[in-house]
Parts: sequence; C-alpha cells; structure tokens
Amino acid sequence: MKSGAVDVRAEIAAERQELADVLEGLTDHQWDAPTLCRGWRVREVAAHMSMGFRYSFGRTTLELARSGGNLHRMTDRVARRDAAVLTPHELAAALRVNAHHPWRPPVGGPAAALGHDVIHGLDITVALRLGRQVPMERLRIVLETVKPSTLRFFRANLGDVEMRATDLEWSYGRGTRVARPAQELLLLAYGRKLPAARADG
Repeated sequence: MKSGAVDVRAEIAAERQELADVLEGLTDHQWDAPTLCRGWRVREVAAHMSMGFRYSFGRTTLELARSGGNLHRMTDRVARRDAAVLTPHELAAALRVNAHHPWRPPVGGPAAALGHDVIHGLDITVALRLGRQVPMERLRIVLETVKPSTLRFFRANLGDVEMRATDLEWSYGRGTRVARPAQELLLLAYGRKLPAARADG
C-alpha cells in the first residue's frame, strides 16, 4: 500500500528495524522502566508489539475469549505473561525478524499497523527520554488515521481542542488551539500523557 508517494509497508519495516536497534541498546534497568502505557514497563510494551507476529488468529481469538471478550484486558494479561518469560534479546529479535510481517490491527489497514508500531515505540523512547524523532512521513501517515473513534478508543479527552502541528501541515478538531510538534500531538490523540517537561507550552 502507498500513501501518496510513500510505501507504507516499507515504512513499517523501517520502523520495526529501527525500534529493534533501540531495544537492543537498552540496559537491564531501562527494560524495567515505566513507559507512557500506564502500568507497562518497556518489556510489556515490547511483548505487546510482537504479539501479532507470535500468535495465530486462532490463538488470539482464544485469548480474547478467556478475557471475556475484553480487548484491553486480554492485551494486558498477555503482555504481562509474555514479558515474564521472553528475554530482552527475544523481544527485540521478534521485531527485527518480523519487519516485513503483514500483521495489521483488527480495524484498519497498513497505516494502522504503522500507527501501532510508531505509538508504542514512542511509549518507550519518550518515557526513556532517548530523543528519538520518528520520520515526518511516518508521522504524517499515522496522523491521517486520527478520527473520532481513535479518541474514544484511547480515551483522549480532546473534544474542545484543536490540535495543530508546528512542524508539518496537519490539524484536527475544533476549540482551544494546542500547537505542538506532530510527534507530541500524536501521543495526545492516542490518550498518552506527556512527561512533565513536555506537558506545558
């Protein structure tokens, strides 16, 4: 799939490979550090990111049934369980060897798959203050997928806010203007709370 002149699948592969590089460079302390995903350390986020590669559709359906059909409960339970048994090396390798895996979320196409990787990568790198900047083309692709259902699903309370990027042409919503770099707005749209040093302004 291409978005404009951008090959989304190529961007997905590049994002996964780059995030694998990041994970491979982390210390044991960083693997156990909290992320922007509330209640998850780096290892739980990494386990969740690779779940779609490691679990068949049938097994995922079974895990969902065991969680009473609650997607949030299922992903939390599986991430915690897998993070307890998979090593950091295995978690990083799962991203690298599956860079070209065709997995996508239940709703959405390749752009949603890219969004999954980008958002969870930011959950890690922003929380650890690693200073990683997602390439603008990837941010643009993912921002174009933001819609009311996105805000509802991720419980982003932005009903009276106009988000406007300061580093690319993108805006969303109506109300009080919040002008930030695109990467920060993407996190807000997906219900994340920015670290204190970035929460103002």
